[in-house]
Amino acid sequence: MEAASVPVPALAHDEHHGPPPANRSSRVDPGMLGMLLFIISEVMIFAAFFTAYFFIRVVVENAQWPGPGFELPVDIAGVNTGILLSSSLTLHWALTGAKHGNRGAMKAGMAATFLLGLTFLFVQINEYVHLGIAPSDTAQASMFYGLTGLHGAHVFIGLVLLCFITVRTFRGHFSPEEHKGMEIPGIYWHFVDAMWIVVFTTIYVL
Repeated sequence: MEAASVPVPALAHDEHHGPPPANRSSRVDPGMLGMLLFIISEVMIFAAFFTAYFFIRVVVENAQWPGPGFELPVDIAGVNTGILLSSSLTLHWALTGAKHGNRGAMKAGMAATFLLGLTFLFVQINEYVHLGIAPSDTAQASMFYGLTGLHGAHVFIGLVLLCFITVRTFRGHFSPEEHKGMEIPGIYWHFVDAMWIVVFTTIYVL
């Protein structure tokens, strides 16, 4: 008489080893959350610089702004502000194109955004060249170069991200279903634009 077959229990490959998977919220995308936390940390850095700026403007007695023999090109900076803010509009155009599958809008929007950002940075550097004053000359000059230079560094980082996004756009990497690679770095660029409004207002206008 044939013995009844005994079922073999599932072995190790069906078992879970190691720590349990991390709990993920379905409400916030991890990449989006990471970018928002990064931006919060950057706001703190800018806040430290603005604290030093207002200390010079308000606390220090007889501290002229921007300082003796130091004149800021407000008109040029105003035009440059318009250039940078326009880049936010073109980036939104590109992202809208990605969400609707419009590749023409994606390519044109990203190319325009990158070129506008590059123009802003070029004008900023050209301004430094023609100011005729060094950061070490006065406390006011140090603060001017510190704040605008900090923002310029963020613009440079943003341009690197925009370059990657633009290349990926022309390679057809984004679609209505998958465009996080454009949207999340885009939030950083919008932050850079918004921060420049604060820098421009406090440094050039007030």
